[in-house]
Order: sequence, then structure tokens, then C-alpha cells
Amino acid sequence: MKAVIALGANLGEPRKQLSSAIDSIREVIRVDAVSSFLETKPVGVTDEQPNYLNSVIIGASDLKPLDLMRSLLAIETELGRVRTFVNAARTIDIDLIEYGGYFMSSKELTLPHPRAHERRFVLEPWLEIDPDGFLAGRGLIAEILSQLK
Repeated sequence: MKAVIALGANLGEPRKQLSSAIDSIREVIRVDAVSSFLETKPVGVTDEQPNYLNSVIIGASDLKPLDLMRSLLAIETELGRVRTFVNAARTIDIDLIEYGGYFMSSKELTLPHPRAHERRFVLEPWLEIDPDGFLAGRGLIAEILSQLK
């Protein structure tokens, strides 16, 4: 199944951490495309944080959605991710955005990602590597992006 995975980092050495995460993800799924790194301002925070580096991966896997998400969370842990509060600065963040058009909602995972359509830092790198990209339930990435303020 096609997987769209978003990555971000703003603590430590973000470029190195994103590269390490991508290498680790290659051990879990077949990676078909990796976007360039996009520098963005933090979203949804009131404290001072460094800018993020963001990237998107397009790949394929036969794993069940929760199994893939658990593998991605394990990579975050290996790379030093510590969860303190929502939108806290982080060494790495890995989100499963879209997976084979699945719709699901559980305590561990919601697909497609519930806020992906609002996040330029997900949509822009996704569009870069997948011009015909489609977010289930929302539409073409290019159209969604054109409607963001």
C-alpha cells in the first residue's frame, strides 16, 4: 500500500535527524521518493522554539496500519524523541499521513491524519514529490494547498 509519511525536527541537529529517520524508515518500507527539506516556523505553540525542518516520504508497505505506525514510533524513540506536551519542540516527529486510502480512528492512529489538510509543511513537500497526490476524504494535494491562506 502507498504510504505518505511526514517528518519534522527542530532540536539538536534537525538535518542529521531527518536523514537518520529516513534511513531507518527505509528498513521498514520501500521508499519511492523523499522530498527536499523545508524550513518552517513552529505551528500551534506559544513558547519560543527554533524553526523546523520538514520532509515527506512516499513509499509502499504491506504492514497493517497500526504495525507501520508502531514501527515509526519506535524510530522516534531510537532517535531520542521525548514527549512532554502537545506541540513541544522535538528531535524528531514522524507522522503517518495517508496509507492506502484507509480510514480509521483509534486511540493510537487516525487515518488519514486529521490535520494534514491544514498543514502547509506537509502539503508542500508532498506535492513536490507527488504532483498527483490525493488525501483521502479531502482531494488533490494541489487543490488543498491552493486553498490554504
